[in-house]
Amino acid sequence: MTVGMSTTTVLGVDPGSRVTGLGIVASKGSQLQHCYSESIRTGDGSLGERLAVIYSAVSDAITRYRPDSIAIEQVFVSKNPRSALVLGHARGSAVLAAVHHQLPMAEYSALEIKRAVVGTGSASKTQVQHMVRVLLNLQRKPPLDASDGLACAICHIHTASGLDRITGVRQVISS
Repeated sequence: MTVGMSTTTVLGVDPGSRVTGLGIVASKGSQLQHCYSESIRTGDGSLGERLAVIYSAVSDAITRYRPDSIAIEQVFVSKNPRSALVLGHARGSAVLAAVHHQLPMAEYSALEIKRAVVGTGSASKTQVQHMVRVLLNLQRKPPLDASDGLACAICHIHTASGLDRITGVRQVISS
């Protein structure tokens, strides 16, 4: 990483009631670095037990890696409202962990995440996985759910740095 610039660390979360993807990415300037990623498998227990696993895993990652912020994928409502509701509960467990640790949080749609990482909102999960590996210079592809968590973190880093540049331009213009 480049000397003299501050490092920003983001925890990305791809929520799921059975598998939740987590990924932590550090950025310094335009350089990205993989810090941690995991696919959290919640098991076959009751919904409450699975939500507790998600909360605990997100909370543990926050405690261990001390990210500056969290980025989480928004719930996508498709054909099955029950699935969307359960996914919302899983997402809520991750949000609760972020709030408990007083982390600033950003939300992104799957389309925004795919566009930020691959360049198109219609990218497949394997295309996202490939680009995450390339952007983070990883030797191996991370598991699909973990790569989605990493992609969410990368999306936030790219979005935040773009907003910082726009804000800086606005400040120069108004000065």
